[in-house]
Amino acid sequence: MQHLQTRSAARPFFRRFFTTVSAISIIAMSVGGVFHAKAEEKTMRPAPLTDAAFLYDGAPPEAMVALGRALFFDPILSGNQNIACGTCHDPARGSSDGVALSIGEGGTGFGPDRRTAVGVIERIPRNAQALWNIGAREYVSMFHDGRLEPDVAGTFASGFWSPAREDLPEGLDTLLAAQAMFPVLSSSEMAGQKGENPVATAVAEDRLGDAWRLLAARLDANPGYRAMFDAAFPEMESDTPVSFVAAARALAAFQTVAFRSDESPFDRWSAGDDTALDAQQQRGFVLFNGKAGCVTCHSGPLMTDHAFHAIGVPQVGPGKGHGADTGYWRASGFKDRLEDEGRYRVTFEEADLFAFRTPSLRNVALTGPWGHNGAFDDLEAMVRHHLDSTASLHAYDVAEAKLLPLDQVIEAKGEGSKLLFPLVDAKRRAAFDLRDTWVHRSDNLRQRIAAAAQIEPVVLEDEEVDALMAFLHSLTDPTAIDRTHLIPARVPSGLPPQPAASQDVP
Repeated sequence: MQHLQTRSAARPFFRRFFTTVSAISIIAMSVGGVFHAKAEEKTMRPAPLTDAAFLYDGAPPEAMVALGRALFFDPILSGNQNIACGTCHDPARGSSDGVALSIGEGGTGFGPDRRTAVGVIERIPRNAQALWNIGAREYVSMFHDGRLEPDVAGTFASGFWSPAREDLPEGLDTLLAAQAMFPVLSSSEMAGQKGENPVATAVAEDRLGDAWRLLAARLDANPGYRAMFDAAFPEMESDTPVSFVAAARALAAFQTVAFRSDESPFDRWSAGDDTALDAQQQRGFVLFNGKAGCVTCHSGPLMTDHAFHAIGVPQVGPGKGHGADTGYWRASGFKDRLEDEGRYRVTFEEADLFAFRTPSLRNVALTGPWGHNGAFDDLEAMVRHHLDSTASLHAYDVAEAKLLPLDQVIEAKGEGSKLLFPLVDAKRRAAFDLRDTWVHRSDNLRQRIAAAAQIEPVVLEDEEVDALMAFLHSLTDPTAIDRTHLIPARVPSGLPPQPAASQDVP
């Protein structure tokens, strides 16, 4: 566990994005591309953060971290015991999975090589979020639409406002722990379909507490896990059953340590190393905070305001399931999983229509595809979308989306059986292609997204975009490029850890 030890408070990170101002020369580009200092202009470097910015002051109990590590990569937490948290949050792929929309429960393989199994016709409707610095205390909501957040009104005993409402149990001591309660309840992510396993059936019948108890009972019945829970939670009586709340707390502890990332060139520059960023990267930082206006939303230590903004990202994939309410679905024949109205479906305030949470830009070059649904497979294309979102939206070609093919559902199940979903038929395959592209191809639906966009056009020269891109690459922590050392060789369930540590990663 040496590689998971908490780092010193003196390690470069930063406390608040604009707490201290340090005068540096702003660089102006000459015709030959040389930057000259302009003493009258200044920019601001962020101050390093201490461990106190993270849960557990950056040092969760080692036994909790060890337990969370095992749980994160163990398929035991899925209904059919065939997928783990690590499947879609791969330490070798920027803590996401490198595709626009994941294939979750029932898939085989990892990352871009993952394919559907027999009968699986679903994509996860939103992009698997990167987990860098997810254990920072500053997070005030979870998920792309922020549907999990502290219950400031004191309505629920759990202390959190969530899709589970009063079913979310007490004892979840952090927002990140509360988040860990939910992926196991998703039929397409980890639970499976009704009838496939008792967990999936409990979820389908809205018996959320039963689903969590069934998963906890699996862990309690495993001697290896029982010993790890006893070590991680010594206050737990020996005859007290393991709870899923404890599992969620351990998952939060692990993620806090495992996905902390603060060793980028930008971190070193923020800490006072003037040589850590070159002139073009520094100019990009000035543009980021000035003319380009990026800092309006991407502010603070993690370069996010944690707020929700509509920026006109094209919709690809099946959507979150709001089409039936609008009546637009009738034209396509798909009753649901079409328009994704984002934060609006949490608050039902018109200002939140098609708004999604501002992502952190830490390691942003590693976390593609970009956008809440992974619509952009090129980071510069994502940046340029911000410059004129309406024009970009209407010009977008859905063929650009990195959607995995649903191509293995044509297999037969057993000798003499019929094909479950004969997608070999051109019309059938075209129907699923239509589901993935319907919203964007519809002028009316696309215009709804464009009308809600909240960002004004910005004019930047190509060399200014180049400078912005150089700055964004300075946010890459070299240690974050490949953290497959986090994946254990074995887990207490005896199931193969996911993802496989030996996978080939570009």
